[in-house]
Amino acid sequence: MIQQNPFLSKEFSSVWCKHFNTKQNTFTFNSLKDLSFFKSPIASLFINVGKNLTKGISYQIAEGSSCDLKGKVCFIYDVPEYAISNPIQTPNNIKIKRIQQYPGFLIHLDQHINFDDYFKKTFSKSSIQKFKRYQKRLETCFDLNEKMLMGSQVEKAEYEAVFNHFHRLLTKRFEDKQITNNNLNPKEWLFYKEVAYPLLITNKAALHVLYDGETPISVRLLYFSESIIFDAITVFDIDYTKFHLGKIAIMKMLEWSFKSPYKTFDFSKGYFDYKESWSDLKYVFEYHIWYDSKSLTASVLAHTLALLFKAKQYLRDKNIHEKLHKATFLLKQPRKNQTQVNVLPYESLEIHEPSLQKVDAVHELGFLKKHLVEFQFLNSEHQKNLSLYQIPNQHKELYLIKGKTNQQILAVSHL
Repeated sequence: MIQQNPFLSKEFSSVWCKHFNTKQNTFTFNSLKDLSFFKSPIASLFINVGKNLTKGISYQIAEGSSCDLKGKVCFIYDVPEYAISNPIQTPNNIKIKRIQQYPGFLIHLDQHINFDDYFKKTFSKSSIQKFKRYQKRLETCFDLNEKMLMGSQVEKAEYEAVFNHFHRLLTKRFEDKQITNNNLNPKEWLFYKEVAYPLLITNKAALHVLYDGETPISVRLLYFSESIIFDAITVFDIDYTKFHLGKIAIMKMLEWSFKSPYKTFDFSKGYFDYKESWSDLKYVFEYHIWYDSKSLTASVLAHTLALLFKAKQYLRDKNIHEKLHKATFLLKQPRKNQTQVNVLPYESLEIHEPSLQKVDAVHELGFLKKHLVEFQFLNSEHQKNLSLYQIPNQHKELYLIKGKTNQQILAVSHL
């Protein structure tokens, strides 16, 4: 069992129902303790509140009380393998189908002395040295700040500002990958934005943020049970890719986690290379289908659902879902004009200093921010020493990056 599961809390359930189960009742069954359900349009089928937007559901079975499931099918999404009591004791005449779905990954925080102990056990000495170099370079070039937004002292205005920036970074990330992300579905995103704040001020959720000065460059939404940290949605500003910001953000998050009272850090469902690298346990999420085996209708429906989700997992294993997300992105997104930027040696042009026009890469020319960041990485230049100038030229769009000790010219073409 997951004690004090945030996805079974009143805050989570009420906001979810407001967005996805309007004007419908919810149901509870004595046989399946802790859970609430909504009725599907399909006769006899009940689905757990929260559906596939939780990061892990657990529940208890009340032995011998099966009368309230007579003729019914109860579908439960996203049950982590580690939260299941094996063998599952089924009530009289009630059977269960367990369908393996997404992989999950976690770290046993309580099996390591501290972050350094975990780090040495998980990565080679050379990898650790690289990570620390990345972190040092980032801190050399930017005014890096870290904040955990959590607790009743967090103002709604600050939360709103960070969450809105969170959306911009996530949109930017997946536009670059040219793939659809379900979290950015407007209905889903409104739900996440509304549900996170009431959980955050009651210490059941948090936003872990890394800032460049006052600007968020990495944001992750976390949920908390009694002993588990659930990593729900995470993103970093892709302009900072050269600095391996994703790795540094995980390091910062885990340094905080090992100092906390929590026993497990759960990267949650879905495969990514970084999850496998940083975790010490791989597990499986299951979908559970409880059904009345004496009812022909319920039995046929349960078998059909099981076949359907096994087929979906087979397609997922073949990466068909990723191809579908890419195709969906291309169909939905209008084609945008592309900008190509080439780096030229400073010595390749004769530059007249008085003719240079200073510009703001962030507010006026956002597409150049990535190139300024890469310049900082290559030259270990702090951003306070950086200036960007437009070079007057009748034939080309040219810009000069000028640091404390280095310069670079950018030639821009709009395709």
